[in-house]
Amino acid sequence: MKSLDLTAAVKRAIDEARRDLGKVNVLIAGRTGVGKSTLINSVFHGRLAATGQGEPVTQTTHLISKDGIPLAIWDSRGLEMSDFDETLGELTNLVEKRASEPNLQDHIHVAWLCLNEDGRRVEPAEQKLCRSLAQHLPVLGVITKARRDDGFRAEVHRLLPEVKNVVRVRAIAEQFDDPGVSLPPMGLDDLVASTAEVVPEGIQGALAAAQKVSVQQKEQQAHAVVASAATTAAAAAAVPIPFADALILVPIQISMLAGISVVFGLDTSRAFLSVLVATVTGTASTTVVGRAIVANLLKFIPGGGSIFGGAVSAATATTLTTVLGEIYIASLVAVFTRTDGQLPDTDAVEREFRERVKTATDDSFLAKFRSKAGKLLGRRR
Repeated sequence: MKSLDLTAAVKRAIDEARRDLGKVNVLIAGRTGVGKSTLINSVFHGRLAATGQGEPVTQTTHLISKDGIPLAIWDSRGLEMSDFDETLGELTNLVEKRASEPNLQDHIHVAWLCLNEDGRRVEPAEQKLCRSLAQHLPVLGVITKARRDDGFRAEVHRLLPEVKNVVRVRAIAEQFDDPGVSLPPMGLDDLVASTAEVVPEGIQGALAAAQKVSVQQKEQQAHAVVASAATTAAAAAAVPIPFADALILVPIQISMLAGISVVFGLDTSRAFLSVLVATVTGTASTTVVGRAIVANLLKFIPGGGSIFGGAVSAATATTLTTVLGEIYIASLVAVFTRTDGQLPDTDAVEREFRERVKTATDDSFLAKFRSKAGKLLGRRR
């Protein structure tokens, strides 16, 4: 069998994962002082609002982005009532122009209309803006600096019927003069979840990668990457082959590792991914999952090493690919949980993954796959 150039496979996997992820585009509007910059920095990686005002798009709107983060933010610099008509016209034209682009990646995918809970008012101009934006994209009402609802959320729903949801958030902890009295951040994970519900499906991975408040969102999208890779692996293994030498699976599993890394927002450098691959690649003749896992699975199936047909090979390829993906996801969830959602050091990820892969080659880990593999073989007979 032709050998595989792992270096080339890693580079190709990274490039494809980044391209497929795309980016999520968010419009944020609200009056001056509503806390948009604080909200941006609290939800997304990279302290985007601290990098400056960004590239001017119109007289009132700036585009904020940062290399390595699959996100673009159109930041309206304050809905001041004195010049609202100009602002409304510019925002409407911007959204309409973006919506007419043939590529979904160029659309603005969601708008956050921010309202300060302290003000407890929804101005007629804000209602007008909401109606205008909602003709072209989903709009979420975001009540900032939340301290006490007193029915304000329901009132926002009533006055802005076009919004898909209204979420109360407190972007940062608030400390009061009384010792020990403080309010922790709240609602940010709800805002991310509500955003994920309304953006296009093909954009949800980019949102998961760009945000830092919900490990669950990253994990959910990563499971989708594993499911896709497992399906591809099953198709690749449908032709009967000696499974431990099935090098055709290696690029699939490398691509899966790259896709999971990108969804979690990690540094997807070639060096990092190469270390992950090296962790589970024993020799040039093994799959990325490793000869130990293959051997342990086969020994639980009578005659499995010699009579594997297409259906069993496909099922086993699915299982092995899924096991590897789930090991990696579990590693990342553990590390991200320890860092409270902040991007972890890649060394920490490598160490966690290495330990979990080592555990996965033990009989105790693989025992749960015995009955499944046996049943698959029994059905084929």
